Amino acid sequence: MSLCLAAAGLAVEIAASAFTLSWTHTIERTVWQESWRVADSGLVLDEARVKGSGAGMEPPGDAVLKGGFYVWRPDLPAQKEIVLRRATEAGDWRFCAAGRCAGLGEWLGVDAEPVVIRPCPG
Repeated sequence: MSLCLAAAGLAVEIAASAFTLSWTHTIERTVWQESWRVADSGLVLDEARVKGSGAGMEPPGDAVLKGGFYVWRPDLPAQKEIVLRRATEAGDWRFCAAGRCAGLGEWLGVDAEPVVIRPCPG
């Protein structure tokens, strides 16, 4: 399975079945991370991690503190795609897959939005 990133008419295929998204919360200025995988049903969110808590980012009651992050498994059905927009205050989304971590703009070669992440067809 592979992932497709798309924005502004451009598409990039990445030979990976799992990826991590991370970003900085615009108010609290803390890091939020999500670990996703590609499944037959779509994109599955396996784990969420947030470094701290605060406005709009309170970890759920079942979160466990590990290495300075609150970690939990969100109850979210598989997604057909993820659509991302950038907030100037937060900077670019960080996307890690296939042994590489970089901003989505670097992966795509353009800072366009929205960026769509989905399993590649076929």
